[in-house]
Amino acid sequence: MANEAAAKQSAWENFSKGLLTENPSLRQMLGLCPTLAVTTAVTNGLGMGLATTFVLVCSGVVVSLLRKVIPNSVRIPAFITIIASFVTLVMMLVEAYLPALNDALGIYLPLIVVNCIVLGRAEMYASKNPPLASAIDGLGMGVGFTISLVLMSAVRELLGAGTLAGIQIMPSFIEPMIIMVTPPGGFAVLGVLIAGSVWLEQRRARKEGRPVEAAPESPCDGCALACGLNDPASPDCARDAADVLVAKVEAALEEEPRIVRVEVQGEEADA
Repeated sequence: MANEAAAKQSAWENFSKGLLTENPSLRQMLGLCPTLAVTTAVTNGLGMGLATTFVLVCSGVVVSLLRKVIPNSVRIPAFITIIASFVTLVMMLVEAYLPALNDALGIYLPLIVVNCIVLGRAEMYASKNPPLASAIDGLGMGVGFTISLVLMSAVRELLGAGTLAGIQIMPSFIEPMIIMVTPPGGFAVLGVLIAGSVWLEQRRARKEGRPVEAAPESPCDGCALACGLNDPASPDCARDAADVLVAKVEAALEEEPRIVRVEVQGEEADA
């Protein structure tokens, strides 16, 4: 009984991580192209989410079954071939039975082949775990992706067109916010949903007594040079210049312990 309970708990954790903690769109920032492009209507978001979920589950199971057969040197082309097979099947089914949805999704339906969510789960999880766990992982990630798409499309369709799933909701005298069905509106709604997902995760962590991760410190924190750039990647960063100077001085002293002159960014310094 204890083993069964542990197995159920493990399966639930494997499934639920894709809903919030590792949500593909809201936490891992994957699949943002279709997330922003097709979420102008609830039916589009739901259709894209379900299609991606089907491909995630099926490709994950097949990759897991073949994980010991596929050579490591060709694993990525093999994974793409497997994913493309299921995407082709989805495209044929949608085109045959849901032509309106096929027209609405357009190029984004076949682009599931190169969706980072699908390929990422095949590489990071399915290729290292058994079929059942891979299917649960793919289902969790797909459901999480679908939820984020439906939430985005519901907000954008309601505010931008006054409808939900094509049904008029807003009164006719209220002018729709056309910007919500444009790219700027998509980015705005996505940002709000990301902030909401972070808030929910932190709230759950506090209830469970887990420490809430603090925001990472700036690389410039604690730097005594105070050059004012606040960008260590910049070639003008004083910290980088100082590090280069110190490295050159140490290398020169190791070769010959005498006074040397080192040139850094056109300026000379005595060592």
